[in-house]
Order: sequence, then C-alpha cells, then structure tokens
Amino acid sequence: MSGWGLLNLSGGVVTAGKEWTDDGAVHEIHSLKCRAATDTRHVPIPPQFVRVLLAHVERFGVALDGRLFRNQAGEYVDAAAYGMTWGRARKFVLTRTELASGLAKRPYDLRHAGISFWLYSGVDPAECARRAGQSIEVLFRFYVKFLDGIREQADRLIEQSMEEWDRVNQGPPPAG
Repeated sequence: MSGWGLLNLSGGVVTAGKEWTDDGAVHEIHSLKCRAATDTRHVPIPPQFVRVLLAHVERFGVALDGRLFRNQAGEYVDAAAYGMTWGRARKFVLTRTELASGLAKRPYDLRHAGISFWLYSGVDPAECARRAGQSIEVLFRFYVKFLDGIREQADRLIEQSMEEWDRVNQGPPPAG
C-alpha cells in the first residue's frame, strides 16, 4: 500500500446552538457513534487524498486539537460557511445538468459516493462497513440497490480469479 495514509478519527462536532447545549457552547464534541469516549477509528486513505491533505497541512497547518479545518480565528468552521463554500465549489466543477440534478448537493453526499465507489471497486462489503464506521447490516440496508447493480463487476472479479487459478495451476479449480 505504498503511498497510502491512515486517518485516525476520534469523534465529531455537532453544531447545536447555544440554547441546546448544557454549557451554552454552539458546538458539542461527541465520541464516535456507538463507541467509548476514548475510542478511535482508523480509516485508510488512498495516495491521491494523502497528497491533497499533506498540501493542505503544509499550507495551513493544523489546529491545536489536530483539526484540519478551522476558521481564521482557529475555531470551528460555521455550518453556513461550509454551505456557501460547497455551493461555490459545485458551481465551479459541475455542469448545469449536474447542478440541476442535485448531484453532491451536500458535503455529506460524498460519504455515500465514496462507499458506493468502494463497493463498485470490489472492496469486500465488511471492509467497506468497517471503513465507514457502521455495521454491515446498515451498509446492506442503505446500499442494497447499489449491490444489486454490480453483477457484471462481480462476474469480472470471479473470472479474473479463475484465470489466475488457471495460470498458476494449469487447469480449472477442483470441484467441491
């Protein structure tokens, strides 16, 4: 896995609003879903993403708590700022048809796209679920339509394995 990186996720931050938090803060820091407060989750990231993140860190550094993204004051980025930036980025990179379709309407839509891409690439569903930080049951519940549509990909993977078996063993695998 030369060039691959590993994100070490420790939790999330929710924008709740001052009136909805116990301490009057706008943001609440949460542990990872269904995990102990000190648990972390390691997520492998491909070389292309490693390069982008390293360039970002070189240019902007990181916050004292390790966050990659923060506002000019070093605080959490406001949800409205994310939304405005995301909207500008979509207009810059998508066609009019793609914009009208709602493609990648929210940053969170990239999660679905990423998991779908992993599945399409032939990554084992259990590994996809682990990387996404969810159960395989949740993965199958939300991605079953996608999984139904990858028969040809599965056929190619099986055929490649059969061809490899033939090369190594000079014949088909034994029955049974």
